[in-house]
Order: sequence, then structure tokens, then C-alpha cells
Amino acid sequence: MAQIIAFANQKGGVGKTTTAINLGASLAAIKKRVLLVDLDSQGNASTGLGFVRAAHPQSVYGVIMGTANATDNILTTAVPELHLMPSSMALAGAEVDLLDIENREYRLRDALAPLYDYYDYILLDCPPALGFLTLNALTTANNVIIPLQCEFYALEGVSHLVNSIREIKNKWNPELEILGVLLTMYDKRYGQTRDVENDVRNTFGDAVFKTVIPRNVRVSEAPSHGKPALFYDFNSVGAQAYLRVATEVVQKLQGE
Repeated sequence: MAQIIAFANQKGGVGKTTTAINLGASLAAIKKRVLLVDLDSQGNASTGLGFVRAAHPQSVYGVIMGTANATDNILTTAVPELHLMPSSMALAGAEVDLLDIENREYRLRDALAPLYDYYDYILLDCPPALGFLTLNALTTANNVIIPLQCEFYALEGVSHLVNSIREIKNKWNPELEILGVLLTMYDKRYGQTRDVENDVRNTFGDAVFKTVIPRNVRVSEAPSHGKPALFYDFNSVGAQAYLRVATEVVQKLQGE
């Protein structure tokens, strides 16, 4: 039975998609079967894995809307054991299209159900907004990872997100838990980075991943080559950090 993890933060530019891609690749590297679902109409997770969206008819949009089967909308990637359900421009209209659809909060959960026994991990890359697509991801997921950029206003936004997750758990998905807060774009040269880290660790305690994701040019370059950092520069500090996060994720889910 798959562990389903959503990557959520209503703020853009925090490393959410980068984390989804690189954690997916890192889990695949330790022989886990992984499906990454790109729920963002910008499609960065798709292009970051080397796919030109116009060249592929597959899309999570049809899966959510009930016009296509999940199994028919999966692409294999250059990373062994890592598969992708890509985004499309049509996803930009999904928030409106879902308004009048029955059972709209659970469309993704019900559509992905046939895949649960095939994958070890299903990763859901959410758009940077708390709309119906993110709601569908959070009613589908068992766990949430919150990527958090080390900047001054970070905690304010996360507090709102945590309240939203709590509400979704109470109303729609009692199994939903926060797996962890992941500090991204970490630069120890700046005092503000350390201040934010201290505030986050004091607020969330053990829920914060021990590993931080450093600012790293190789991680930034990798998407333009259509590769996860692990397959672009295995020895880079960013790639190695994501491998350590993958180990933490496995340990957390095993209760170690």
C-alpha cells in the first residue's frame, strides 16, 4: 500500500517542486517505486523531469475530471522506478471546472486508488494556492511535507497552512498528518537564516527535518537539463541533502 505524500505551501518559490522531484528521485535511488503527480498547471515538475508537455497527451487533468484512467496517464522517466503523471495547461481551469462536480473534494483520491498497491510512494506536487487542487491532494494524502524557505515571513504563512491542514483533517481526511517541515534555500552565512531555523525548530520541534536543503547552484541548474539533482551532479551538496531527507522520510514513516 502506497504512502501518499503531498508537498504543500501556498507561497511560491519555496522549493516545493524541487523537493518533490529530488525526493522522488532519491526514494527511487533506494529502490522504492515512486509516482510523482504534477498538480500545478505551470508543470514545473514535468519539465524538471525532461518532459515537453506539448509532446505528451497524458495529463492529471483528465484523471481528476473522470474522463481518463490513471493508469493510462503515467509516463516513465529517465530515473528507474520513478514515474510521472504530468500536468497540462488544462489544469489551470480545474478550480472552476470542479465547482459543480459531485464529490469534488475526493476526485483525485478515487482516481488514484487503483495505483495504491503498485507504488511504494505517491508524491503530490501541489500548486502554490489552497484551492480545490490542493484540497484534493490533502484529502488523498496520508502525510504532508511543508517546504519552508528560510526567510523572515516564512512562519506566518506556515501557520495559516497548518491551520488549513488541521481543518481538512477534521472535515475530510482524518488520516492526514504533517510528516515534517523541510527548511530549504538554507544559507548559514546569513544570520536571518539561523534565526528562522531557530524559530521553526522552537515552533515545530521534532516535526522539522534534521536535514536542511542548502542553496546550491547544481540543484538550481538541474531542472533546465530535465534531471533531478541526483542524476545531474550526484556529489553536489544539494543532491546529497535530498538523499538524507529520503532516509529521514523512510525512517519517520516506519516509526523509527
